[in-house]
Amino acid sequence: MAALLPAEWIKNWEKGGKNEFVQLCRALSENKNHDVGFRDIQQALYELAYHVVRGNLKHDQASNVLGDVIEFREDMPSILADVFCILDIETSCLEEKNKRDHFTQLVLACLYLVSDTVLKERLDPETLESLGLIKQSQQFNQKSVKIKTKLFYKQQKFNLLREENEGYAKLIAELGQDLSGNITSDLILENIKSLIGCFNLDPNRVLDIILEVYECRPEYDDFFVPLIESYMYMCEPQTLCHILGFKFKFYQDPSGETPSSLYRVAAVLLQHNLIDLEDLYVHLLPGDNAIIEEHKREIVEAKQIVRKLTMVVLSSEKTEEKEKEKEKEEEKTEKPPDNQKLGLLEALLKIGDWHHAQSIMDQMPPFYSTSHKPIAIALCQLVHVTIEPLYRRVGVPKGAKGSPVSSLPNKRAPKQAESFEELRKEVFNMLCYLGPHLSHDPILFAKVVRLGKAFMKEFQSDGSKQEDKEKMETLFSCLLSITDQVLLPSLSLMDCNACMSEELWGMFKTFPYQYRYRLYGQWKNETYNSHPLLVKVKAQTIDRAKYIMKRLTKENVKPSGRQIGKLSHSNPTILFDYILSQIQKYDNLITPVVDSLKYLTSLNYDVLAYCIIEALANPEKERMKHDDTTISSWLQSLASFCGAIFRKYPIELAGLLQYVANQLKAGKSFDLLILKEVVQKMAGIEITEEMTMEQLEAMTGGEQLKAEGGYFGQIRNTKKSSQRLKDALLDHDLALPLCLLMAQQRNGVVFQEGGEKHLKLVGKLYDQCHDTLVQFGGFLASNLSTEDYIKRVPSIDVLCNEFHTPHDAAFFLSRPMYAHHISSKYDELKKAEKGNKQQHKVHKYITSCELVMAPVHEAVISLHLPKVWDDISPQFYATFWSLTMYDLAVPHSSYDREVNKLKVQMKAIDDNQEMPPNKKKKEKERCTALQDKLLEEEKKQLEHVQRVLQRLKLEKDNWLLAKSTKNETITKFLQLCIFPRCIFSAIDAVYCAHFVELVHQQKTPNFSTLLCYDRVFSDIIYTVASCTENEASRYGRFLCCMLETVTRWHSDRVIYEKECGNYPGFLTILRATGFDGGNKADQLDYENFRHVVHKWHYKLTKASVHCLETGEYTHIRNILIVLTKILPWYPKVLNLGQALERRVHKICQEEKEKRPDLYALAMGYSGQLKSRKPFMIPENEFHHKDPPARNAVPATVQNGPGGAGMPTSLAINTVRLEEGATEETADKLKEKSQGVVKVINKTVNATPKVTTSNGNSASNSKIIKEKDDKEKSGKEKDKEKKDKTPAATPEMKALGKDGKDKPKEERANKDEKAREIKEKTPKSDKEKEKVKKEEKASKEEKSKMVVTIIESKSTAEKEREKEPSRERDLAKEIKSKENAKGGEKVPVAGSLKSPVPRSETSESEREQKRRKVDTHSSPSHSSTVKGTAVLPKVPLVSENYSSSRIISVHFLQDNLNELKDSSAKHYINHTTPTLSKSKEREVEKKDLDKSRERSREREKKDEKDRKDRKRDHSNSDREVPQDSTKRRKEENGTTGSSKHSKSESPSDSPRLNEKEKEKNKSKSSGKDKGDSIKAEKMEKSSSGSKKESRHDKEKTEKKEKRDSTGGKEEKKHHKSSDKHR
Repeated sequence: MAALLPAEWIKNWEKGGKNEFVQLCRALSENKNHDVGFRDIQQALYELAYHVVRGNLKHDQASNVLGDVIEFREDMPSILADVFCILDIETSCLEEKNKRDHFTQLVLACLYLVSDTVLKERLDPETLESLGLIKQSQQFNQKSVKIKTKLFYKQQKFNLLREENEGYAKLIAELGQDLSGNITSDLILENIKSLIGCFNLDPNRVLDIILEVYECRPEYDDFFVPLIESYMYMCEPQTLCHILGFKFKFYQDPSGETPSSLYRVAAVLLQHNLIDLEDLYVHLLPGDNAIIEEHKREIVEAKQIVRKLTMVVLSSEKTEEKEKEKEKEEEKTEKPPDNQKLGLLEALLKIGDWHHAQSIMDQMPPFYSTSHKPIAIALCQLVHVTIEPLYRRVGVPKGAKGSPVSSLPNKRAPKQAESFEELRKEVFNMLCYLGPHLSHDPILFAKVVRLGKAFMKEFQSDGSKQEDKEKMETLFSCLLSITDQVLLPSLSLMDCNACMSEELWGMFKTFPYQYRYRLYGQWKNETYNSHPLLVKVKAQTIDRAKYIMKRLTKENVKPSGRQIGKLSHSNPTILFDYILSQIQKYDNLITPVVDSLKYLTSLNYDVLAYCIIEALANPEKERMKHDDTTISSWLQSLASFCGAIFRKYPIELAGLLQYVANQLKAGKSFDLLILKEVVQKMAGIEITEEMTMEQLEAMTGGEQLKAEGGYFGQIRNTKKSSQRLKDALLDHDLALPLCLLMAQQRNGVVFQEGGEKHLKLVGKLYDQCHDTLVQFGGFLASNLSTEDYIKRVPSIDVLCNEFHTPHDAAFFLSRPMYAHHISSKYDELKKAEKGNKQQHKVHKYITSCELVMAPVHEAVISLHLPKVWDDISPQFYATFWSLTMYDLAVPHSSYDREVNKLKVQMKAIDDNQEMPPNKKKKEKERCTALQDKLLEEEKKQLEHVQRVLQRLKLEKDNWLLAKSTKNETITKFLQLCIFPRCIFSAIDAVYCAHFVELVHQQKTPNFSTLLCYDRVFSDIIYTVASCTENEASRYGRFLCCMLETVTRWHSDRVIYEKECGNYPGFLTILRATGFDGGNKADQLDYENFRHVVHKWHYKLTKASVHCLETGEYTHIRNILIVLTKILPWYPKVLNLGQALERRVHKICQEEKEKRPDLYALAMGYSGQLKSRKPFMIPENEFHHKDPPARNAVPATVQNGPGGAGMPTSLAINTVRLEEGATEETADKLKEKSQGVVKVINKTVNATPKVTTSNGNSASNSKIIKEKDDKEKSGKEKDKEKKDKTPAATPEMKALGKDGKDKPKEERANKDEKAREIKEKTPKSDKEKEKVKKEEKASKEEKSKMVVTIIESKSTAEKEREKEPSRERDLAKEIKSKENAKGGEKVPVAGSLKSPVPRSETSESEREQKRRKVDTHSSPSHSSTVKGTAVLPKVPLVSENYSSSRIISVHFLQDNLNELKDSSAKHYINHTTPTLSKSKEREVEKKDLDKSRERSREREKKDEKDRKDRKRDHSNSDREVPQDSTKRRKEENGTTGSSKHSKSESPSDSPRLNEKEKEKNKSKSSGKDKGDSIKAEKMEKSSSGSKKESRHDKEKTEKKEKRDSTGGKEEKKHHKSSDKHR
């Protein structure tokens, strides 16, 4: 800094320096800038004084100048004193003494300028002493210290009120005065200050008193808060906090209780930020650690309580101890120490300081603070206030007034919510801190729920912008969180408040079920563990539930139901979980539980649905029993409970249905059980295999008839429940997906799901899946409106090709659609034209069918390979699959039955005296209305059926195209139509049988009824074995209906002629498709039909025995089910029935211990079979009743020329032999069956060409027809007689059963007779020689006669297999043996033989009688039987068709690749392996020659004999038919082929056949003539037979029986002689 006083001035001080200095000072003091002037003057004076100290200027000169300058400024003396002060300090530090002296002199010189006091203030005491201003510096120092002490440490501030009672009294008066006037805090503050000053009041104490007064006058917030705020400017910031902390400390001893007013004051100060929460929080007790410890302790205690509740207490002492413990605990918990943090929190909430309250809550464990009721209530109140405006706007229900909540006076409280968005910001947060403790305020609970409801309404209404939508989504998720964390837990803690539950449901029902179930899941599985209180509540609920369930019975359903209801309002999840666990264990609880659940709220029902699904989906539970063959009982119980509960109460089904669909998607079909039960109970649609035929018949009628007569239980009141089920399916689009999933899952059960499972279980699951599909489809068809159905079900090709639905299921789903379509189109056309004529109507109906079905015909083409449509047309396929029983027939008897029931009911009502008249009237009206409905429905169905039949008549010509063969057509028909559908449902089974009959009755071109039936009955083993249990039952029904038709035709010639006589289905010659010669001879006549029926019965027996003997569970179970179903029509023949009975008895014994279910089935069947036994008839009555059976013979004769000369008896014998062979044990049958098939196939190829080559065939056919007519009349008489006996009708129907055994015997007798006849006929020498040889052979053979039956069988077969010529020879041999043996008879045993023993004496009598008869009848025999034995030989081709009837029957069977019997082998292998080929040929030649000669002789003799015998001996005729019958049987495959036949070389037969053909050609012409003559004779004899009395018939039967044993012996001889040869 530049010096202001230049050195020159000092040098020239006197001259000019002094003046310069004065000038300078004047200038500086006049400077306007006060601060700058002050500093410069200071500097100028300092420099002057410094020059003096240095000695440059004298002190008197300086003092003089200072004297002049001092006037320039007022503060100049003070400035000068400051300068001296600085110099004092500087000089005192200098060592140079002279400078210090100069300074002292200067100060002394200037004393007159500066006052002593100023100098005393600023100079050091030592300097003052040296100046003489004070005496002693030390004393001066002491004195100043004393003064300072007095000033600063001995102030008079009064702390205690009594020390300065007046001041404090005035202070309190100031604060306590009436503040309502114009008094402000500022005014009072001034007064307080003056009081403090005046009375020396302690300011801290004053602050404390202000707070105390504020506590007492809480209403004057607006006064006290600004007062304290202003006062705080005079204090340190911490003061207020310390004072409050000190106040809180005062109440912290154990007995102390902090007053709420203090909490409030603290809260208000916090809210106004006058103190910090952190500063105050540390002053409060208890510490945070203590709080956490207490929370943990509460949880432990809650768990202990739970454990004690679940413990089983045995003695009463323990319960007493428990009570004491409880009391102690209560005492402990009665006095919790004062928790100042919670008190402050409550106060904060009350004044609405949510921010600070939240901070305190965050310091504590979750929900710890709100678990204290006052806090919860305070928080609830805060929420009330916050939501008030929004609630008033959107939440108040119509008509409700409600009490408005006034807002908080405090402006710093949370802002009230005006919109949902604001609600989210504050209120949802508050609710989350409340948690389950919202239960303390049910009103707030209801308000929140109503707001939720209002929000959902807004949320679900469309039209908001994208941004709004996002906000709404966020809000929605917040609402779900609130529901999960607050509403549901709070409901658990409420005391059975049903209204809250209903209120909550009001909001819940707006959520999709997925959200609801998620919430219930959280509530049930997580919420109850989150809080000690909830843990206790859960335990108490379970305890109470146990108590109620133990006492629940059918009798106390109401009181128990009320208790359950009460408990369920608050804790439904826990309660239902327990109830369901009990139901799974004890299914007898289901009914009482279902009845007791009527006091639940809607929310509870929804929770119940969730709990059921959760129980079903429980992964820990096994769905199978330990044996792995049945579905677990818990699942069955739950399913049953489901059905009952969903039917009775209005519970939403969507979740359950979706669960089933999801399980199906995952390839699990167990849970279909649930769907099945639900549909059954809710819609009243039962699916059961145990339906009676009456019920089934009723099910083919209209809806009303179904409801009245089709179900086991009377279906009542299902209208509402089925509507609910329908709505659930449609609303969630589950109808079609469930159908498709079930249809696909049927195969899934087998191929995916069933891998590891027991076959029995797989079958059960398959059945369950299938039955549920049928039931569910039925429900949809009857409940969905046409539009709904058509809208949902896609076309058939889409179903099959895109959705991979099996065809049967696809048509099942589409069928109602077609029916709807057709009827609506038909109605349209009717309206369009008013033509009322029946024809017009039919025409319209057909038009509408064409319109609807044309696209279907197109669509089905893609379902199968093009090859298929060569045989059957798409139209036929679609027609078959689209029709139902309703379309084919009207169940008149069912309608009549139901109408009669109603009439009986009405009569009962009339007779009932007790019923009040008005009720009588009502009931009668109901019955009359029902009756009218039924009659109307019947009329409607009748018209419909007539229209359908009309339509079919028009369509039928295009049905079967048969571009390949009729056989192939039938194969396709069975494979693609009948078999898949007959096992689909019971009604479909009946439908299939009816449809086959209908196709026959319509005379459909290219449809062979015979082939069709033959295929169905001939080999059922494979079909039966591949069925599930229910399918077997349905297959049985199908067979039963088929058998019923067949039996009807079989029972009466008139019926047969009427229904089958001229029908193309019974053509036996399968000509090229184009040619339909209406030749009567091509038709199968009645007797042959009866043989065929017998063959079918035999085949059924064979298959049944096979299945029963496999030992396979499925085979045995299924065949027993099928047999039980077909009992009314099978077995009819005694020996077949006995064979079955033996097998079934064996099963009963074997399975009793091993497989009880098979044992039960077998026992059941066995019992029913025994009861049918009286109605069974012997085989001869079944298909060989009267002479007309001769018709059969020409058929057997067909086989070509070789047979021309052969003696009848031989032919008969061969047939008998075959049959004898068949009577093997069933075991062998099995084996044969396989071998035969190959054989048959070959013959099949050859046979179609065949018709007999016997020239006489044409004449035969005419004769036969005549005979037929005569025989019919004879038979009818016979029937009438029989009908009088009780067993008559069934016998007649079954005509075919027992046939097996008796025919065997009869065959034998016939053989004998035939032989006798031959013997009587003259023979050539060669022949005689041969006879001698044969006699020798027979003698030798007698010794071997006891050879086992098997041998006899095999030889018999071998013989059969030899050339016809040899057979003729054999016949002779047998005759000779017969003579040789006299009366020896060896019975042939066999498993299928009639078990009825016949005494030898009776046999011999019969033989004698028969021989008498035979002598007369031989010619006729020979004529009828000619050529039989030849059958085996030739690939028959005949010029005449007349006798081809039976052969064609063979073709039927053969074509069917079924197990063929010995007859088949005749066609093929005839050579015995033992003979060399050359020898065989020689033998053949000889045989042929002989047979020719014999036949000529016989013919002549026959003619004579017939004329003689015509009137007297018609018996013989009767026997002949029996023989022929046997032959037919054999040809039809009735007899089982022996094992040996398999081994014979097929290579031999073709050669032989060629040779024989040549021979036959040459012989044929001669034979033809002979045959015709014989036929004439037969005709005559038959006419005689008609006259015969019943007595005669009986005699002949007896004879036949006797003779049969003889015949058997002869067979054996026959075989043995062959061997010799």
